[in-house]
Amino acid sequence: MSTSPPSPIFSLEFFPPRNEEAEQTFRTTLSRLAPLNPRFCSVTFGAGGTTQEKTHETVVHIQRSTGIEAAPHLSCVGSTRTAIHNILTAYREAGIHHLVALRGDLPSGMLSIGEFSHANELVGFIREATGDHFHIEVAAYPEMHPQAPTLETDLKNFKRKVEAGADSAITQYFYNPEAYFRFMDDCQRIGVDIPVIPGIMPLTNYSQISRFSELCGADIPRWIRKRLEQFGDDRASIRAFGIDVVSQLCRTLLEGGAPGLHFYTLNGAEATLGIWNNLGLTPATAST
Repeated sequence: MSTSPPSPIFSLEFFPPRNEEAEQTFRTTLSRLAPLNPRFCSVTFGAGGTTQEKTHETVVHIQRSTGIEAAPHLSCVGSTRTAIHNILTAYREAGIHHLVALRGDLPSGMLSIGEFSHANELVGFIREATGDHFHIEVAAYPEMHPQAPTLETDLKNFKRKVEAGADSAITQYFYNPEAYFRFMDDCQRIGVDIPVIPGIMPLTNYSQISRFSELCGADIPRWIRKRLEQFGDDRASIRAFGIDVVSQLCRTLLEGGAPGLHFYTLNGAEATLGIWNNLGLTPATAST
C-alpha cells in the first residue's frame, strides 16, 4: 500500500530586536505570522555572544506567547565549552528543545577562535552534554560556503556535522533552484540523507540583498539583477517583482521534492505573507 509523502515543513527566522522600536516591530510581525502555524521559529545569535541575552529572551517570548516551538541559533566561535554548556542548561530549563548549531564568524577585535573551530565540534558537544534533548539543525550551502576551498571540501564538512549528530539542515538562501537540487544529489552520493530545508530570502530591497549576497556567497542571477536595477528607486515594483520571483522559486523547490521552506523574515511580515499567499498555503498545511 502506498503512503503519501510527509507534509512540508515551514518555518520562520527572526533576529533579536535591539531597541524599543525594533521590539514593537518584531512583536507586530510575530502576531501577523504566528497564525501561519510554522513548525518552528528560529532566532539568530551574534558571534561571540553579542546578542546572546536577547536571543534567549526572544525565543522564550515566542514559545510562551504563541505556543510555537522556538529554535535559538547557537554560535560557538570565540566561546568555551563551559559557556556553551551554561547556555544549553539555560535553554533546557526554559523548555527549549530545538537548536540551530553554527560555527559563526569571529567578531571584529576578538583574537581567539575559542575552544570550537568548526560546527561539527559544537554539534558533537551538544550531543555529549545533552543527549537527544535537542533537535539540532545545521547550516548547508548549496552554492558552497564562501570560505570553503572547493565544493567537495564543503560537502565533507557538511557530512561531518551530520555524523556528529545533526537531525536536519537549513540552507543559505539562493535564487537558483538547480543549485539546491544538485546539492541534494551530492548529499545522496556521499550518503547524507537528513532533511535539508531551503532557506528563502524575500527580494524586497536590492541594495540590502546585494550586500548580504556578497558577504555570504549567494548568487543573484544576472536576469534578476538587471530587472531589479531597472526599477531604480521604485520600491513597490521591486517588492512586487521580488515576491513573484521568490514565489516561483518556492513552487519549483516544493514540486521538486524539497521537504519544506524556511523563510528569512528580516523581522518583517509583508514579503513572507505575499509569498505564502501566492503559494496557496494555509495554516493547516504547516502543521505536523
